[in-house]
Amino acid sequence: MSQNNSIYDFSINTGTGDTKALEDYRGKVLLIVNTASKCGFTPQYKGLQALHDKYQEQGLVTIAMPCNQFGAQEPGSDSTIQEFCQLNYGLSFPVMAKVDVNGSDQHPLYRYLTKQAGGLITDSIKWNFTKFLVDREGNVKERFAPLTKPESIEKHIENLL
Repeated sequence: MSQNNSIYDFSINTGTGDTKALEDYRGKVLLIVNTASKCGFTPQYKGLQALHDKYQEQGLVTIAMPCNQFGAQEPGSDSTIQEFCQLNYGLSFPVMAKVDVNGSDQHPLYRYLTKQAGGLITDSIKWNFTKFLVDREGNVKERFAPLTKPESIEKHIENLL
């Protein structure tokens, strides 16, 4: 198994079936969020879009990583998820293909993120809308709990931009 030493060593599948190398985001500030369409935190999409709108020209890229591991709150197909995000929230940041963020099928990116920024008690992802903030050099700087609203991490984002 290859050793991933940088966030830029990973690729993720897009919601439309393509592969996206995180290397393409080198020099950007990344906000990576595991999401779900049927979660009590789903309205955070609005706050994530607001951050994206405000800071994308300064280099922020928000990446949604849909996941169905918490209460089966993301049961749809990738195309259903894309449609939901467009119709309900008008998202203009990337919504990737569905992934597992925990367990034996954990996406390698999440294995890396949770090692770089562990959680309280355990490093595993506890629920939808856990947020990871990555600086322009690819360093995982902070991890925010699902309860943390996107607007409350704005200062952290500004500090990295």
